[in-house]
Order: sequence, then C-alpha cells, then structure tokens
Amino acid sequence: MTQDTLSQNVGSLQQKRVVVVDDEPSSREALCALLFAEDLDIQSVSGGKELLRRMPELSPDVILLDVMMPEMDGYTVCSELKQSVAYQHIPVILVTALDTVQDRVRGLEVGADEFLTKPVSRIELQARVRTMLRIKSQYDQLERMLEMRQALSYMIVHDLRNPLAAVMLYLQLLKRKGGVSPEHSRYLETAMIEAQKMSSFLDDMLMLAKMERGKLSLSRSPVYVDHLLDQVRQKMAPYAEAQGVSLVLTTEGQSYPVIADVALFQRVVENLISNALKFSPPQSVVTIAAKYPRAGLPEEDARAIPSVVLSVFDQGRGIPPEDFVRMFDPYEAVYMKEQGKAELGLELAFCRMVAEAHGGRIYAGNNPDRGAVITVEM
Repeated sequence: MTQDTLSQNVGSLQQKRVVVVDDEPSSREALCALLFAEDLDIQSVSGGKELLRRMPELSPDVILLDVMMPEMDGYTVCSELKQSVAYQHIPVILVTALDTVQDRVRGLEVGADEFLTKPVSRIELQARVRTMLRIKSQYDQLERMLEMRQALSYMIVHDLRNPLAAVMLYLQLLKRKGGVSPEHSRYLETAMIEAQKMSSFLDDMLMLAKMERGKLSLSRSPVYVDHLLDQVRQKMAPYAEAQGVSLVLTTEGQSYPVIADVALFQRVVENLISNALKFSPPQSVVTIAAKYPRAGLPEEDARAIPSVVLSVFDQGRGIPPEDFVRMFDPYEAVYMKEQGKAELGLELAFCRMVAEAHGGRIYAGNNPDRGAVITVEM
C-alpha cells in the first residue's frame, strides 16, 4: 500500500461530523435520528447564534440548517458562514417548509449548497448528506495537496538562495580581480544584474509565502520617504542607464516621517521601479513621485487620509483596463501583447501585500498622454 493510499484510507476512517441547527427540539431529534445509521458524529445546536459562536469548537463537515428560526434565521446564518474565509467551504443544507422558487433563489443567493423540504425523507436526507460529505472530503484533500505544494515551493526557493549567493560572490570577485577585456566586462556586468534580479525574485517569493501564512511581522519605525526614494533612485540608476532610461524623482508637499517597515517599503519602491523599467522604451523617463497629503492638517483630520502617496510613472505602452486589478494577483499571468509573452505579477503582488499590511492600498492606471502609473497609498 502506498503512502498516498494509506493517507486516503486514514482520512476516510475518521468519523465525519454533521451539525444539526434547529430551534425546535423535536425537529432536531428527528433529523439526528434519521442520520443515526450513517455512522456519523452528530451534534445539534438550538440556534444560529449558538452555531456561529461554537464553530471553532464544533468544526463541522456538513451543516443542516433550519430556515425559520427566531433571533437569526437560516438565510442570515448561511450568509455569515459563506462570507467567512474560515467557514465558507463547509457545505450548508437548508432545511425548510418553504418550497417556492423565490425561497430557493434566496437560499442560493446566500450561498446554500443544498435544500431539503420538510417533512424530510430519510433516504433523501442521507443521500444529500453523503453527497455534501464527499464534496467536503474532496475539498480537504485538495487543501492538503496545496499546502504540501506550497511547503515544497518554499523549501526549493529557500535552497536556491545559497547557490545563487555563491554565483554572485564569484562574479564580484571576477570584477574586482580586473584584467577583463571591455567586451567581457560588459558581459560580466549583465550577468551580475541578472543574478541580482533573480535574488530579488527569490526574496519576493519567500516574503509572499510568509505573508500568506500570516507569519510576517512588520518592524515599524519612522522613515523620511524623500531620503529613502533618493537612495533607491541611485541604486536603480545603473539598471535604468543600461536601458537608456532616465529616473526622475519629484516630491509634493512638506516631507515628514512616515511609520512603516523600512525594509519592506524600500522593496516596494524597488519593485515598482523595476516593473516600470521593464516596459519603458529607450530614451524615455520613469518618474517617481511622492505626495504628503497630511502636511499642514490637524491631527484629527489627518487620520482619515494616507501618510504618503507614492506613484511611479512610465512612458511605455500602458496597461489594458482589464488588467488593472488582476495584475496584482500572484497567480495571474498578464499577457503582454507587444512582447508576445505572459508576465507574472509577482513583484506587484508583493507590493499589494505590503501596502495592505500597512493598512494601505495599491492601484494602477494610465497617463492621458502616454504610459502607465502605479500608485501606493500607505
């Protein structure tokens, strides 16, 4: 027997839990009795509020939910469950005496997975519950596979950093040693730039993995954004010059310290500039612009607006409107028509997660004359 088969068998042997929610004790007992022969762990609660409060403890595989209940009806309970990231995958079967089309449509709108009409038939109840348990089991198996894949990807990316660090070290040693012809020196410089890009890419992947797992903690401290932007501009200038692109920094409003994770904020700026350079034609300009909307405002008024608004403008082909949102998704490939290839939005996905971790946002648009602009509000 293979390990996968053993895992599947162990999972199938674990008793599945069905939670019956009904305010009428006789109805609860009747539903539990109809399911008794199915070898299930059957729990019952007397109302929607109790169910929501006890969800972490109950951890159901399927929920049988009465519709007509006082305080909180089944539609409202189902809606809250389906809006919860933690519970939206749990199948909900609405049990009701209402059988009109409008009632079923309302149930579908709040996210119900199945319906049973009172009085409930034993055969139908058992069949519906088995179907929902099978769907839940498939979902759980898929979740386990995704977690394993993410863990494997994390390990691979982490292990790639060591050989890449060695490559970068030997490239630097070759450059310092000298004696390289001008032509070969240019090749060496290109190799160093590409190795640095790969290092940044791996760092972004590791950081994204930490954010998705909720294991990233922000190290906040005051930072003068003007000074940080100037440092990044100087750092990125050689990459821009190699493409024949000029980097320009502009600021608007009085500068003041912004509370942020400095290392992460710097990576956001670098990623935005790198993304702009990727689509900038030769002899064009990439502009880094910072605004300080809180300057001169009373403290009580300033709380409702961003501390800093950072925009990076390029003079490239622009962004198709249909890509304005999905370009920040790490699992989306935005098709670059002129280049004839798909570009993954990992750099921008990293920027989005950092902005949101700081309570901010990121969005994209196009300049009226030429090029694209991506803006981060922190």
